[in-house]
Amino acid sequence: MTSEFRNRLTTIVSAALLAAGLAACAAKKDTLPVGISEPDKFLYDKGTESLERKRWMTSREYFRRIIDGYPQSELRPDAKLGVGDSYLGEATTESLLLSVNEYREFLTFYPTSPRADYAQYKLGMTYFRQMRGPQRDQTETREAVREFQTFVERYPNSPLRPEVEQKLREARDRVSMAEYQVGVFYFKQRWYPGAIDRLRALLKSDPGFTYRDGLYYYLGESLVKVRLDAEALPLYDKLIAEFNQSEYLEKATLRQAELKANMAKAGAPPMAPAGDAATPPATAAPDQKPQTPQTGATVQPKP
Repeated sequence: MTSEFRNRLTTIVSAALLAAGLAACAAKKDTLPVGISEPDKFLYDKGTESLERKRWMTSREYFRRIIDGYPQSELRPDAKLGVGDSYLGEATTESLLLSVNEYREFLTFYPTSPRADYAQYKLGMTYFRQMRGPQRDQTETREAVREFQTFVERYPNSPLRPEVEQKLREARDRVSMAEYQVGVFYFKQRWYPGAIDRLRALLKSDPGFTYRDGLYYYLGESLVKVRLDAEALPLYDKLIAEFNQSEYLEKATLRQAELKANMAKAGAPPMAPAGDAATPPATAAPDQKPQTPQTGATVQPKP
């Protein structure tokens, strides 16, 4: 957690505590029914009902009354989750940060709770709701990936696992798409070594990337451009084998046939001539690397 995030969270938590105090004062007017035998259950049911109706602040009032007024209640952990769910449901920038705090506290105070898997899942969702487009900063997306991966490792038998794995794939695709777009940009700028480095690294780090048909194609084309046909051919083979439908399928099939024919004529895989891989794109000066599309910042290629 970054210092900037902690500062923002501290400010928001302080404001939330003030609001909660005011809400608690107002909530005292809503007295419990006379003679009720399970007041904590009454408050929990009211909080749950308000949560289902998306009355976020009202639901928090009921859940907070359990947390603050019934420290021995068996419903206290569930009320803690209810507060987190109300912030998550509200889905403002401030409330999402507050929901992170609630779920983290739950996992700290109740690590062996039967609902710990739910808390971990919702913690991931707080970051998932904050994910940005592939051309923007991916900090929240990477946090979502980290929390969902933690879920998969800690709760392999949870009934929530299929849903978490789906969200994990979506989050990983968002991170990978950012890298993929940079690699394609380098290819279109004819800086093939940069494209090869980016796309190879992506293929290694995320072999399940949903849009890997494009990844196979552009990495293969980049390798062909620097005359590494023998390394490119398996990529076209994978594209054709793994994707029955793809915008790159026809072009990959033609390139596959071309490479096989050329290699058959040569009798051996062609080697890359020295110096070809170091040629910068035509659009860049000899001492200048191309700029990434999302930030305009100069990117230093990997050696």
